[in-house]
Amino acid sequence: MSSTKSYFCDNLLSYSRLKTKEVTLGDLIVGGKAPIVIQSMTTTDTMDTTGTIEQTIRMVRSGCQLVRITAPNIKAAENLKVIKEGLRKKGCDVPLVADIHFTPNAAEISARIVEKVRVNPGNYADRKQFKSIEYTDKSYQEEIQRIADRFSPLVKICKEYGTAMRIGCNHGSLSDRILSRYGDTPLGMVEAAMEFVRICQDMDYHKIILSMKSSNPTVMVHAYRLLVERMKESEHVYPLHLGVTEAGEGEDGRIKSAIGIGTLLGDGIGDTVRVSLTEDPEHEAPVARAIVDYFSEKLTFNSSSSNEDYKDLFPAHQIKKRKSQAVSDFGGDTPPKVILDYSEKGITEDVFVETGFEKLNEVDKWRRKDVSLDALYLGSFSIPPFLPPELKVIVDYSVWDKNSKNAYPFFTSRDIFKNRESESFHLNFLKLSASDIEENLKKEIANLSLVLVIVLKSDKNAIFEYRQAALRCEKYGIDNPLIWMHSEEPLTHEEPSAHDKIKLTEGVSAESSYQIMSACTLGSILIDGFTSGVWSKNHRGYAINALFGLYQSVRLRISRTEYISCPSCGRTLFDLQEVTAKIRKKTEHLKGVKIGIMGCIVNGPGEMADADFGYVGTGPGKISLYKGQEIVERNINEDIAVDKLIELIKHYGAWVEPQLTS
Repeated sequence: MSSTKSYFCDNLLSYSRLKTKEVTLGDLIVGGKAPIVIQSMTTTDTMDTTGTIEQTIRMVRSGCQLVRITAPNIKAAENLKVIKEGLRKKGCDVPLVADIHFTPNAAEISARIVEKVRVNPGNYADRKQFKSIEYTDKSYQEEIQRIADRFSPLVKICKEYGTAMRIGCNHGSLSDRILSRYGDTPLGMVEAAMEFVRICQDMDYHKIILSMKSSNPTVMVHAYRLLVERMKESEHVYPLHLGVTEAGEGEDGRIKSAIGIGTLLGDGIGDTVRVSLTEDPEHEAPVARAIVDYFSEKLTFNSSSSNEDYKDLFPAHQIKKRKSQAVSDFGGDTPPKVILDYSEKGITEDVFVETGFEKLNEVDKWRRKDVSLDALYLGSFSIPPFLPPELKVIVDYSVWDKNSKNAYPFFTSRDIFKNRESESFHLNFLKLSASDIEENLKKEIANLSLVLVIVLKSDKNAIFEYRQAALRCEKYGIDNPLIWMHSEEPLTHEEPSAHDKIKLTEGVSAESSYQIMSACTLGSILIDGFTSGVWSKNHRGYAINALFGLYQSVRLRISRTEYISCPSCGRTLFDLQEVTAKIRKKTEHLKGVKIGIMGCIVNGPGEMADADFGYVGTGPGKISLYKGQEIVERNINEDIAVDKLIELIKHYGAWVEPQLTS
């Protein structure tokens, strides 16, 4: 990357918020120096005026500062006026956003009523037919002019009424034109949005907010970073709305959202946030607030290094995994590991069950589950006899027995380099502070025939310190596997974490807070491919699940079924929460299978590119099933659709029978 090219952040190793334009929505300011805005979207039918008003008020009470309502047709768009008047009569002055897909005429009506209109470049003037089209430069420009003719009336209305606009690009709804020209890539997402932005700029309209959403947090992060670089090359840097679309429900939805949103907030990117959960919308704002508040406590780390030192090593919008040597199943191309720290109290047989091993009979004593630790650290405790032989055990060097077959020494200082006996160790773990990674370390390692895994701890701010350590390793040619110490402790609402001094957000459970904080802390390290594993002191079941959920969300280690399910809205054609729960119950044992569950066709077919099988609403009580992006059964009655989905999975050989627990 050239040193003169615009870069997505001012400094990779110090926090500074991206300077964006201010956009007003009534009395609310988005962008500039304004606080980050929390928003969500109603799930009611827009023609249900009373239901929409009541749900909006509940959302505002839960912390929502901006409310989006779908306007799928002219009648729904016109009813936004009635809804707005009803809210104002009840003393609720929250700004409203009309959500538009496929219907420019509804957008033009809505823009005269609400404070903001959201349009999707993938379907405002195009229809998706999954066709590959060859364009010349001339024919492509003709397509741009066609879009401008369709889009410019809305821009003119927004200028006249002072209405803001979000140009919201979704990975799952890129047009055939964009896919043919740029492929299914972050670049395609950015270009789709910028085509619409240029039309706005040609008309001197700048009340614009942009978004780059995907159900894959890695794709989402790279798209936003690339978009920022493109905007910084011009004189207009517009506010950014952050969100992981189709994030899902429960733990999955919270972790995916916190990884994507948290990584970007750490980069200083983001002016407004929505967490998209397949749950009631009033559950979304507290999770979004927890993510935003986490970073208000965390962004204090500063480094003397500049972008010029490292940005050539950090292609920020390319998916890349750090190259490391393979060391006894650590590093290389192996999946990232989970190491649990039991050095304070040791481990008992009952406690060991929580680590993901299932107790069987005395002959075949333990069975490893898909979500189970890879190694444990016992400190100075002796190794109990019940541990299975395939499990790696790490102990302090002072109590390590070199004759032990599955125990490995742990060094807490660089004294290892003074101990010549270390030349014979077959695997060593060395704890360092992130700041200890410097050029001389490579020479010290090279002087010994040493098989070494580096365990890094953070002294102040893991988000930036770990990034700095990984980049220094790359700069100095240190290719040992890196394991990151994760210091987030269990939380309770009564007593915040002693380590972080963060109060829990109202409406967010202690378990959810742990999931969110873990994803915010480790998200960028995982997104940027910097880790060979995580070392954690929290060994409760939910904490282990969270770490595996982190790995799954960024596709570094697959241990469960993945559900790409939309958060529902007024367009949803079935009870999304009920159906998602039903599908999950029947398929959650299908490790590695990705199932898309979409309430309507807005993103459904497109998101099937990231799913193996799809369940998409196509009409009242009707479902269509997909294999990848190919529709295989149309308009099935909803009451048999889940069973038909199971048949489809079996037909393609992806079904296995659930394993019975002994």
